[in-house]
Amino acid sequence: MPPDEDTAPPVRRRVVIGVSGASGAPYAERMMRFFAGPGRAAGIEAHVVFSKFGRLNWADEVGTDPASYGLPLYNPGDMTVPFASGSARFDAMCVVPCSAGQVGRIATGVSADLIGRAADVFLKERRPLVLVVRETPYSLILLRNMATLTEAGATVMSAAPSFYSQPKTIEALLDTVVARALDRMGIDNSLMKRWAGRDPSAGGPA
Repeated sequence: MPPDEDTAPPVRRRVVIGVSGASGAPYAERMMRFFAGPGRAAGIEAHVVFSKFGRLNWADEVGTDPASYGLPLYNPGDMTVPFASGSARFDAMCVVPCSAGQVGRIATGVSADLIGRAADVFLKERRPLVLVVRETPYSLILLRNMATLTEAGATVMSAAPSFYSQPKTIEALLDTVVARALDRMGIDNSLMKRWAGRDPSAGGPA
């Protein structure tokens, strides 16, 4: 449930989460839970928009009601929302998961839906835009589109979990990706154990 207005912390940052139609909705769910909990407590206001197929994948892979997280939700066809304009001054955006098709539309400036339009705004305003791409293998077209977005200032990362933190649960595995995406958005978090190096005195491979 949304916090009581009298007890909610002051808003310090505003971010956008786009959920597009690729497999990987659990990554978006984990990020939404972060913003509904620790993120909100830190004064971060998260706004969420699903694409049509992003919502369908969510139903298949997560199954909960997105509205239950207490975050503002927007229609993907509504271009009148605040973050559809650079003057609204949102701080960062993450598309998670980001489909190959969404990558292509953003890379070519085709604002076919609110996710694409918002991403275009973050690029033109030189604000952090993180695209968590969930696709494999990569076609040459996708690679070129990702290169274009990187040159334009976006951060493109794969939805590839890491294992050096020895995750024991699916949530911990998701956190290895979500934590890195939050890092690139400039948001402090402690979702995963950070690599601190290896003690040379412990021995191991030369």
